[in-house]
Order: sequence, then C-alpha cells, then structure tokens
Amino acid sequence: MSTPVSQEEKQAALARLNRFSQMADNAIGIPFTRFRIGLEPIIGLVPVLGDLAGLLMSCYVLLEAHRAGASPRVKQQMVRNMLIDFFGGLVPVIGDVFDFAWKANVRNTQLLREHLESELNVQQKPRFPWMQFLVIVGTLAVFTALVAVFAL
Repeated sequence: MSTPVSQEEKQAALARLNRFSQMADNAIGIPFTRFRIGLEPIIGLVPVLGDLAGLLMSCYVLLEAHRAGASPRVKQQMVRNMLIDFFGGLVPVIGDVFDFAWKANVRNTQLLREHLESELNVQQKPRFPWMQFLVIVGTLAVFTALVAVFAL
C-alpha cells in the first residue's frame, strides 16, 4: 500500500510536469502563427529511434502521475495518449506532422491536473457554517429576549 501524497507534493508534481510539458511539446513558437512545437516532435524526426525516445520522455509524466496518486483510469488514459503519439509518429512523413500536432505530454499533464483538482474537491468536505449559525442563534436570542421584555 502506498503512502498518501500531500497536497504540497501534488502541487509540486504539477509544477514539474507543467515545465516538462512546456519543454517537450510547446517550447518553440513558430513565427507568424499561434502554433508551438517542443523538443519531442523534433526528436521524433529521427525515424523510429526518435519516436521511441519521445515515448520514453512521456514515461516521465506517467511516473509523476503515479507518484501523485493518480487513479488507474487516469493512468490508462495517459498510456493511451502515449501510444497514440508513438504509433502515430511511426508513419513516415504524416507521422512527423502528427507529432507536431498531438501533444501527449500536455494532454497527460492536463489529465492529471483535472484528476487532482476533482480529488481535492471531493476530499474537502463542506464545513459546517458556524459563523452563520451563531449569527442566527444570536439574533433569535436577542429577538426572544426583546419579546420577553415587552411581553411583561
């Protein structure tokens, strides 16, 4: 059984993944467009070995997700994105264009972010509104006291 991961550790993992995904998928802006590319699709230009290196780079995101306590479903989606990226990149010429467009690391980082945010919302149980309760009770107490005084 794994040890629970603190919120600070999860936030730190997301920060690392944001930097990594930026470098791997969006590091370089293409002039006069809004399109960005990263190191992974550039490495992917080397037939087969480049795609394998990109797959290995993407394993880092999966490892961080595992460390952060991602659910098996989220990790399966990440593996699916990684495999789509890998096999899509193997197709000559078209695969290189595909590598520039399919940003598996960014997708996987977003999957983890959404998972951790939803987990945080589930873990934070609604707290009892003590302040509102005390104001209402206080108001009722004052009202009851006033009614008792004027009823005499």
